[in-house]
Amino acid sequence: MNEKLSELRKKAMALPLSPGVYIMHNKSGKIIYIGKAKALKNRVSQYFGSQNNHSEKVRRMVENVDYFEYIICDSEFEALILECSLIKQHSPKYNILLKDDKGYSYIRVSPDKWRKITYELQKTNDGALYIGPYKNSFYVKQSVEEANKIFKLPTCNRKFPDDFRKARPCLNYHIKQCLAPCTGRVSFKEYNENVEQALDFLKGGSTKSLKQLTAEMEEASESLDFERAAKIRDKITAVKKMADKQKVVSVNVPDQDVIAYFTDRERGCFQIFRFEGGRLTDHENFVVNSPMNDGGELSQFILSYYSMNREIPRNITLDRELDDKEAVEKWLGEKLGRRVYITNPQRGEQAQLVSMCRKNAAEVLAQIKGRTSREYSVLEELKSLLGLSKIPEYIESYDISNLAGTENVAGMIVYENGKPLKKAYKKFKIKSFEGQDDYASMAEVLDRRFTEYENLKDTGEGFGRLPDLILLDGGKGQVSAVEPILKKHNVSVPLFGMVKDGNHRTRAITGNGGEITISSRRSVFTFISKMQDEVHRFSIGYHRQRRKNTAFKSSLTDIDGIGETRAKALLKHFQTIANIRNADLKELENCPRMTRDSALAVYNYFHSD
Repeated sequence: MNEKLSELRKKAMALPLSPGVYIMHNKSGKIIYIGKAKALKNRVSQYFGSQNNHSEKVRRMVENVDYFEYIICDSEFEALILECSLIKQHSPKYNILLKDDKGYSYIRVSPDKWRKITYELQKTNDGALYIGPYKNSFYVKQSVEEANKIFKLPTCNRKFPDDFRKARPCLNYHIKQCLAPCTGRVSFKEYNENVEQALDFLKGGSTKSLKQLTAEMEEASESLDFERAAKIRDKITAVKKMADKQKVVSVNVPDQDVIAYFTDRERGCFQIFRFEGGRLTDHENFVVNSPMNDGGELSQFILSYYSMNREIPRNITLDRELDDKEAVEKWLGEKLGRRVYITNPQRGEQAQLVSMCRKNAAEVLAQIKGRTSREYSVLEELKSLLGLSKIPEYIESYDISNLAGTENVAGMIVYENGKPLKKAYKKFKIKSFEGQDDYASMAEVLDRRFTEYENLKDTGEGFGRLPDLILLDGGKGQVSAVEPILKKHNVSVPLFGMVKDGNHRTRAITGNGGEITISSRRSVFTFISKMQDEVHRFSIGYHRQRRKNTAFKSSLTDIDGIGETRAKALLKHFQTIANIRNADLKELENCPRMTRDSALAVYNYFHSD
């Protein structure tokens, strides 16, 4: 806890209600955060008030603040420009900082007689023809691959004519993606014609290429060169198919960038989709270790991104509202030289684009943590549904099982990153009372669990790790029984119950605020149902095991000379009571841990007649 918090708040409350920039310093005087505000007093004082509503990143930053400075500006736009300039100059630790590692790319045409077309990141002095540079490396690489496929150009390392007839043609020839000049049966004229057509395709795009190819096909037909016309027709078909594939999404806006953000509270990911002429031409993502807190940091990202020599489009679509939209639009407009429009669509085609972009941002973080975007999205949806402060990566679920109060047991299962973590499953035998009382049983189990937490919390493993969410199999009664236990151990973990309907199927989630219906949210409904079924299966399995053990104890341990150890050895060796009953004296005597006297006692017990 920052001991200077009250002093800093007092200073913040004395700030003017003017737009400006604030600069946070640590004890060594180093700048650790820079921000802008419409009203300095309101914005800065928020940092030094209650810490409960702040994210982990802000709390860490505030703990390190020793003092702050501020600069008053005439307008929010001036504050935006100054903030951007100061962040570039000082690179503060807690600001979102982008590293511009996106280089240029080139289309390379080899200097050989039998030319090859490749995609390159560097231009070298090797005598080759380089077309470019291009900023959209994704689009260039994809286009080169498409051109080589459509016009059946080789992508192997063979050199022509040196490697003619030295080896069999590769797989690309058999799947009709290469002319296979290596066979020596392709004329240089035909090969060179395909190279020129591929270059025309790369330089002019599919529309221009289609016009040229169509004209050539018609010319060949008029000259009665039907074989050549058929080959050109096949190229036209391939270009059309590829053009259709390239249209990932059909958009009405010809040029735009779509920017979406996803966070798991530990990291954040900005995803950018770049569209030109209604086609996705490039995409980038930036993973930041300090998640975004508010719309102000989104503004910082936009300014940083378009300061890195990125082309500014007329239209930018975001997945959330921008507090200082007008100021950012003005900055972008002045940089572009014409007006820029920022929108946050709520429905229609543009909203679907934003959703796709955000899913890709989630997928990036999912890959980092070794999970799928579907698992990530269901956990995020669960977080939103329950109003949690962070994504529930580590969930514990509990269920009670008994038969009319006998063999009262409980099971605990764990889900980590949306998947069952079976090594963390635990079984409990109810010890504090006899009979049936699900509420008291649940309270006992959670009490024992968090007693272990107090003993093991320094390890951070097993019971020494706090869950992000606890789900009880049951309704409000179970939740009410466990809440005092959490208070007793001074543990703050979100607690909810999983409610079933008359057919024993998951119906809702319940907490202090009442029931939350989940049937309308398909992914969450499926996830919770699976978890409830799994904890029920685990706890009832343990209950049946206890009953089975009791059953064999009540029969085998009634025999003179047969204790629990010998009873277990008999059951392990013979598998069933029926097999023990049917065994002869010699077989019983040969069983581990058995003597002749104990074997005789077992035999006589089952053959008393």
